[in-house]
Amino acid sequence: MLFSKIEGFGKPLLILHGFLGMSDNWKTLGTQFATDFQVHILDLRNHGRSLHSKDFSYEIMAKDVYEYCQAHKLENINILGHSMGGKVAMVLATTHPELVDKLIVADIGPKFYPQHHQDILAGLNAVDFSKKPSRSDVEEIMEKYIPDFGTRQFLMKNLFWQEPGQLAFRFNLAVFNHKMDEVGIPLTRNAIFEKPTLFIRGGNSRYILDSDFENIKQHFPDSSIETIPNVGHWLHAENPAEFYQKVTSFLK
Repeated sequence: MLFSKIEGFGKPLLILHGFLGMSDNWKTLGTQFATDFQVHILDLRNHGRSLHSKDFSYEIMAKDVYEYCQAHKLENINILGHSMGGKVAMVLATTHPELVDKLIVADIGPKFYPQHHQDILAGLNAVDFSKKPSRSDVEEIMEKYIPDFGTRQFLMKNLFWQEPGQLAFRFNLAVFNHKMDEVGIPLTRNAIFEKPTLFIRGGNSRYILDSDFENIKQHFPDSSIETIPNVGHWLHAENPAEFYQKVTSFLK
């Protein structure tokens, strides 16, 4: 069973984080959404406090979310996913359209994405936890590979004390090292979801281009695409107020 944080009452709204993220990343927005919905913020497989497994693919992650809904007796859900979580949400919606009422995808399309996390993985793999590094030691090591402060802080949230004096990452780095190509895999050609769908992209991000609109419409014929200006891939963190407004106006 996937780890989740549940808050609020009403129609279920599931929130799925991106690659190397976890439910904690959505804590503030989740509380806001909980004024109108029963919010379920999930840790996906091999992330956060959910199960670690050598199996890692969009089909398996979507199956995990489906089984979570079955266990919690959730029906007619709204689902929101960012980046990798957005693609998991797309796979769930196209394979179980009877379960999903509305779909919101944050800054990712159904297309293939080439591998582009090499520097991040190099930085994470450079940390030797057997030497019992401190938090500041871990950040200093990662800074050599990951110069962007915001990205490092995002990754540092995955650090936890496995036992007194021993830090570790919550995600399953060993599996990501071997299965990174899975993150870029596109939706299958016949994957179609005909219910209302909203894609939200960052104005400074390159994840969803104007040239991708036709492909999006083929998979999601009842979709609209909106842009939040002056933000990048982490659009929900860079402008949470506008992100919240776009999502709630679509769901209502």
